[in-house]
Formats: sequence, structure tokens, C-alpha cells
Amino acid sequence: MSRRPYSYTVLRYVHDIVTGEFVNVGLVLTAPAHNGDAPEVLFTFDEKVQRLRVMFPNLDRVAFLEAIKAMRRSGRALAKQVEKDHMFSNEDARSLALRMLPRDGSSLQWSEIGTGIARDLEKEFKRISHRMLAHYQHKAEAKRGDEDVWRPVKQALEDRDVKIELEPRVIDGKVDSVEFRYAWKNGQIHAYEPVSFDLANASRIRDKARRWRGNLDAARGGAAEKFRAHFIAGRPSNPALMEDFHAALDILRDASGKPEVFDENDLDQLVSKIEKDVKKHVHPAH
Repeated sequence: MSRRPYSYTVLRYVHDIVTGEFVNVGLVLTAPAHNGDAPEVLFTFDEKVQRLRVMFPNLDRVAFLEAIKAMRRSGRALAKQVEKDHMFSNEDARSLALRMLPRDGSSLQWSEIGTGIARDLEKEFKRISHRMLAHYQHKAEAKRGDEDVWRPVKQALEDRDVKIELEPRVIDGKVDSVEFRYAWKNGQIHAYEPVSFDLANASRIRDKARRWRGNLDAARGGAAEKFRAHFIAGRPSNPALMEDFHAALDILRDASGKPEVFDENDLDQLVSKIEKDVKKHVHPAH
């Protein structure tokens, strides 16, 4: 395998242009055609807002997520032009990145260019990505509790101006009862529970899911009121535990009543569902 020259640039979120404080949120790496190898464009963009809000509490979450989604669309389109049509294939990473997002004085800005030579471009991309994005993210983020998982949901409901009063609710079944931290009633009880799986090891992740499944199974039988459970699940910060995280979601989904389970990355789907249910309640179909 021949050694290939490459260049890269980092996407920074600059919250305040005056102070210049920033957080790295993306990476674009490109390699021109070389010794018979086609040109390549590799990119990644981090849409996790939790770590940004630690530094910048007044972050506009909706605007930031929309900007990152737009970056991904632009990245896919540009990569296709370079790799299939060889357009712009001799441009460096920063020049290509500026085609995705021109210099416009917004909060998203590209860093100066970095260069190198690598035998394995994918491996080098992962190394730089970990160094620029994941390494410091994992160091900075403490283990998150359940309320940390719920906080972005609460903020998103406020951002969308969803008028809803959520309060704790105990569901009594024939065998046992289960308490949800956030619930409201419209014909049936809509119950929501944040569950952080940012835990130390695989067994603790699966055990937490099993406990909630047992709670639901015990309360479902003989419950005096109809209820639908919804879970918003926080991911583990250790990537090695992601398989166990997905297994935990399957454990929850198979509980009595088939609760809806949302990965925290699908937060907008949960918020949209709540918003839709509330609108039905306020403006019922005739």
C-alpha cells in the first residue's frame, strides 16, 4: 500500500466572535488521486449539544442542529463530485470545506489546514478525528445521570413553545406500582422517563434496562388507568459499550405494553411526538 498525501481542516463552533472561544465539531480530510488511487473525501460532524451547552448555556440548539444537518448534506454531495466525477479533486481540504460552508462570519468556522502522509487513509482519519473531537469530549464529560438526559428534551420543548405541564405520576398495578418522573393525561396517561446508560460496564447497562422492564411488567397487570410509557435513553460515553446499549434498548422495547424507546440522538422524534399529541389534545379532531 503506497503512502498518500492528505490534508484536513477542523470545523469549529465559535460561540462568541469577540472572545473567540470555540469547540471542535467536525473534520474534513481529503486526499488527491495518487498512484492509481481515486481521490477521497472523508468527513464527520458531531451534533451532540450536551458538551456545547456546558460551555455555552444559551446555545441555540435548533439552529445548531439544522446547521450540522446542512453540513452533512453538503459533505455527501461534494464527496460524490470528487470521488465519482473527480471535480475539485486537486483542491486541498480547506478549499473543499469552503465549498461546503463559505467563510461568512457565522458561528461555524474552518481551521487552518493540516497536512500529512498515510498508508491507510481511513485509519489516519479515525486517529485525527479522535484527537480533534472524541478524545477531549470523553475527558470533559462526566458520567451523565438521568436528569442530564432529560434536560435537552425540556429545552427542545421550550424552544418549540410546546405548552405542556409534566409532573410525576405513579401507576398502580395489581402486583406493584411504577413511578414516572414526567407525565400528563389525555384519555390515557402519557409517561416519559429519561434513562442514562452512561454506566461503567456492560452488566450495569443491561441490568438497568431489566429493572425498568420488571417495573413495567409488574405494574401493567391490573393497572386502573391506561398508560403508554416512553423512554429517552442516554448513550454510554465509552464507545466499547454501544453494543450493550442497543441490547438494553431491545430489552426495554420488549417490556409489557411495548413502550416507545428513543435513543437520545433521536430526541427530535420524541419531542415531535409530544408536540403532536399536545396539539391533538388542544385541538381534537371533530
